[in-house]
Amino acid sequence: MSDLKMQAAKAALKLIEPGMTVGLGAGTTMAHMVNLLKGEPGLYGSVKLVTSSFTTRRLLLAEGFTVVEAGWLSGLDIYFDGCDQFDWRLTALKSGGGVFVSEKVLAAMAGSFVLVGDISKKADRLDGKFPLVVEVLPEALEYVSSCMKKFFNPAKSELRMGAPGKDGTVVTERGNFLIDNWFGVFPEPAMLNDRVRAIPGVVEHSLFFNMAHRAVIAGPGGVEILGKP
Repeated sequence: MSDLKMQAAKAALKLIEPGMTVGLGAGTTMAHMVNLLKGEPGLYGSVKLVTSSFTTRRLLLAEGFTVVEAGWLSGLDIYFDGCDQFDWRLTALKSGGGVFVSEKVLAAMAGSFVLVGDISKKADRLDGKFPLVVEVLPEALEYVSSCMKKFFNPAKSELRMGAPGKDGTVVTERGNFLIDNWFGVFPEPAMLNDRVRAIPGVVEHSLFFNMAHRAVIAGPGGVEILGKP
């Protein structure tokens, strides 16, 4: 699978032009893109780089890149990121890392938001294999959880806990909590997007609805570039 991710990263790299301001997300495929960028003399000293990921930032700095803070930019030329799963409309779930708020900001800033990964990420429809994660204000924790169970019954809402051996919950960079929400049948994305964002106390959720412009996906038959239908 790592070879497929490398193939996708190589294909995605071809979308970068000298002088661009480029955003990178998190994960193995993004690490491949960093390593590939270093080997492109025409891009290495030319592009400005922004990332939402602590791990990607450390890798970029270790490889000698200059990382620009997103808060000083009004836009990006292109933003690349992986996902847990995406459907035929390029609606994506990014639930694993828990930094989807920052990732959404960069995706919204970008003239082109490109999903990059292997063929396992592609699905006809989101199928409930991965949770919808909601970042909530601490004072709204139980309220938001009860709303999710009521609005999307049957649904299971679980407070995300720390890694084994750590006592306590996962706390985001903004001091908020994460709730993992599991559905027997994944709700219609447009409705889910609007309904969850309307709950008071919700900061953001991990469904990237109507945001991605393209997907670069590698499979056994080669690389496929999908556009928004």
